Amino acid sequence: MTILIFSDSHSGMQFMRRCVEKIKPDAMIHLGDHYDDGETLAEEFPHIPMHQVAGNCDKYRTPPHAREMLCYPIGGVTVYMTHGHREHVKMGIGGLVAEARRYNAQIALYGHTHRMDCHQETDGLWVFNPGSAGYNGGSAGILKTDGEKITACYFVTQEDLEEMK
Repeated sequence: MTILIFSDSHSGMQFMRRCVEKIKPDAMIHLGDHYDDGETLAEEFPHIPMHQVAGNCDKYRTPPHAREMLCYPIGGVTVYMTHGHREHVKMGIGGLVAEARRYNAQIALYGHTHRMDCHQETDGLWVFNPGSAGYNGGSAGILKTDGEKITACYFVTQEDLEEMK
């Protein structure tokens, strides 16, 4: 399964649309800051499941059902999703990692910092920030699973999209 991950889109719809059209994911995740961008993508690509959380800039623009954290299986992998402001990720990822472990997640997805991050903790927990879809030309994340485990985790930028056929 190919999961396309966005964060901090801040109305950067063109980059996100191009990613969906080029990558053709099986699912999408939006990690907040412009929750309505995720809703727009879900409406434009209704055949692709959308999972999303609200960010710190979404306080006044989210529907009542919007959550700041979700954790459940996607593609056979338990995914902890948050924008990151609740876990204070700009001060370090210790709180994020602790929360993801508390939920027995296999991967912790976050945004908020606008900085790409992909690494694996010593206990096997993956930590992934796709960067910002709305700034610096745009970046997104790709998570691949085989129904049980993560098989790949990497970034996609505007330049990468240009190279795709």
